[in-house]
Amino acid sequence: MVNLSESRALKTCYLGLGGNLSNELGTPSEHIAKAIASLSAHPQIEQVRASSLYASKPMGPQDQPDFINAVVELQTSLSAQQLLEVCQHLEQQAQRVRLRRWGERSLDVDVLLYGDESVSTRTLTVPHPGIKLRNFVLIPLAELNAKLVIQGELITDLAPAHDWTGLTRLDDNPS
Repeated sequence: MVNLSESRALKTCYLGLGGNLSNELGTPSEHIAKAIASLSAHPQIEQVRASSLYASKPMGPQDQPDFINAVVELQTSLSAQQLLEVCQHLEQQAQRVRLRRWGERSLDVDVLLYGDESVSTRTLTVPHPGIKLRNFVLIPLAELNAKLVIQGELITDLAPAHDWTGLTRLDDNPS
């Protein structure tokens, strides 16, 4: 087997995973674990590391269950657009249905960071537009890499990275 790092330049990327609906395929925690396993098995992705799982209050409509969230760090030779397509495929595998903006879902997988690149297309914006405002993203991100710099700011200098309001750590690792 060819080592990807010898054949292609790898990017360190971070994905946000979350969900709050169970279906016949599993619970939100199980959807996240399956997504992490799929990422680990992808031929153009390696060195997958997952944060702990966190329960968080919904960001949008409050008449829905709490979310389960995690962040994944990985190395990939995929382009940002290809990585987005992998994320969307993971959502489809969990039978995600889009009911309303910021609403309930079985699995949501967002590209948070793609190396240190900025991407702005019709379908993808990286860094993720809300990344510096969401504690349910920043706290798991800081767990994986406390020295991470996001748009020129050290993650530990961002106030939401220290704000546990509405957030509870559930376990050590979903994978």
